[in-house]
Amino acid sequence: MSLVIHDVLVRQDPVGKRVPVVFDSPHSGTSYPVDFQFVCPLGLLRQAEDTYVDELFAGVPEMGATLLCALFPRSYIDVNRAFDDIDPGILSGSWPGPLNPSEKSALGMGLVRTLCRPGMPLYDGRLSPAQVLERIERYWRPYHEQLAQAMDLLHRRFGAVWHVNCHSMPSLGGGADGYEEPVDFVLGDRDGTTCDPAFTRMVADTLRGMGYRVRLNDPYKGVELVRRYSSPQRGLHSLQLEIDRQLYMNEETLERHDGFERLKRDLERLVGVICDHAGERTRSLAAE
Repeated sequence: MSLVIHDVLVRQDPVGKRVPVVFDSPHSGTSYPVDFQFVCPLGLLRQAEDTYVDELFAGVPEMGATLLCALFPRSYIDVNRAFDDIDPGILSGSWPGPLNPSEKSALGMGLVRTLCRPGMPLYDGRLSPAQVLERIERYWRPYHEQLAQAMDLLHRRFGAVWHVNCHSMPSLGGGADGYEEPVDFVLGDRDGTTCDPAFTRMVADTLRGMGYRVRLNDPYKGVELVRRYSSPQRGLHSLQLEIDRQLYMNEETLERHDGFERLKRDLERLVGVICDHAGERTRSLAAE
């Protein structure tokens, strides 16, 4: 069963067997709104996308879990930021309420991105508060509502839910970025606070068993979507998953290469392990 909100999101719930697992891809959207008046080259701006992550996880509903994907680009508005993570300096007028800009905003990567890349502005001027408010209401809020609803429904039914927040990342390693050894996946649970650490270890061990190199919380700990919807003590487990883009595509041209199909198969195996884990855990909870 699918819910589509035009140019905003697609939510796919399984038909038949269901497990308390939700995957979401908030940054793979490629539907650029007509009012997105950026001045940087589109080819460079598109490198901010988590290209193909939605396709890598497309089989999730067939395995009994829910899949939620944004259709709009994260460079327009980023649902993985708090709604008040706005630098007031980007606004042409007064904001109708308090703001709480984070270090992400200071880097031009807050709720509304202002830099295409360091030193390259995304806009040729400021945005009006009305423009930003429209983006929040039209895109940010529906995405969060659908994710919260999906997790709440499963939590009420099963007593626990596992949420995997899916992303891609630029390649790490080689020394220039401070990381000597390459890494294929980074798992972020905000230093063990957003899910049961045993769940993080299980995911890491599964990937390592497939031959992948995995880091925990370095350099990506997880941001708003795992922070906002997690409460391990209540059975709400959220884990961020970052995938090295070079595993499946050319980072410059965004073209898929031969590694895509292998990675997709491996991720399907991982999804199966996560779904089995959730099923076993909720059965044991029901028996207690």
